[in-house]
Amino acid sequence: MSANEPPAEGRSGLSSLWARISAALSALASGEALSALFERLRTPPERSVGFTIAVIALGAKLAKADGLVTRDEVTAFRQVFRIPPGEEKHAARVFDLAREDVAGFEEYAKKIRRMFGDERREVLCDVLEGLFHIAMADGNYHPNEDEFLHRIAEIFGLSEREFGAVRARFVPEAERDPYEVLGVPPDADMATIRAAWRRLVRRSHPDHMIARGVPEEAIRLAQERMVAINDAWEKIREERKAA
Repeated sequence: MSANEPPAEGRSGLSSLWARISAALSALASGEALSALFERLRTPPERSVGFTIAVIALGAKLAKADGLVTRDEVTAFRQVFRIPPGEEKHAARVFDLAREDVAGFEEYAKKIRRMFGDERREVLCDVLEGLFHIAMADGNYHPNEDEFLHRIAEIFGLSEREFGAVRARFVPEAERDPYEVLGVPPDADMATIRAAWRRLVRRSHPDHMIARGVPEEAIRLAQERMVAINDAWEKIREERKAA
């Protein structure tokens, strides 16, 4: 390293995450399943590695849920994570290891929940959002994908309302229910709705996301969420004013 080159821990280095993923994959014993890594990646900075591997691994299982792995679904990984030139091979290896593993997606989901723990349920919501992004990459939401993602949410310990809120932000329907987007009942008072909106905005801030283990490379996950929750808040405000 030259005298003018910043230390590895000080780089914003897109490559640093993928280098750590490569190191984690190299640590797998011969014949060891990818899911074994979830037991080892529980603390920072390894948690960001665990998050990335979790989304890619479950995404590989999800990609087959509708019976067809499309180019759009594979490309979706590049939309969720910024992958520098030359680092694609690491993401591809995670994808292939997960796709080839005989273990089902439920086993993966259970290990991922243990990796983050119930106290970090927000990270589990982040994982679920990454999977919804991948599911919607081809523009279609297949019933098998809905069943897959609903089961993931159950294993993660997320409530029906939490699952419904994430689904409402990603799946286009005739009219997006703003209350469902914010995860509040339609009869909630404005104070409750405002608190829910503020909580989601705070949760979507990059600093908060990085602090809970979401890598910088995946912060773009918050972009769609912010648009949806702000639109929902404005619709409810206008609706209540008109009433």
